[in-house]
Amino acid sequence: MSQTASVWVVLLLALLAANLPFVNERLFGAVAIGAHKTLAVRFGELVVLYFIAGGIGLLFERRAGQIAAQGWEFYAVTGALFIVLAFPGFTWRYLMKHRH
Repeated sequence: MSQTASVWVVLLLALLAANLPFVNERLFGAVAIGAHKTLAVRFGELVVLYFIAGGIGLLFERRAGQIAAQGWEFYAVTGALFIVLAFPGFTWRYLMKHRH
């Protein structure tokens, strides 16, 4: 896989992972935990999925042979990007009215 393709794969994976906590009531989309997930559980799930998506990106980077040291700035920017990617799911869950 080329570097360009791996970047797009990681970005699409991050988009899906960032919205996963907001589109269902299961923990990580697989484990039923009860009637409703709280916002705190969704944010915790979002943090775990951030590290999973970052780990997959690190695997792609290692495969390309270009591991670069990252400072706190990198994690601040990618964390903010991950939160921005989660905005559609958050909007759908909490800001739109749903018929019951």
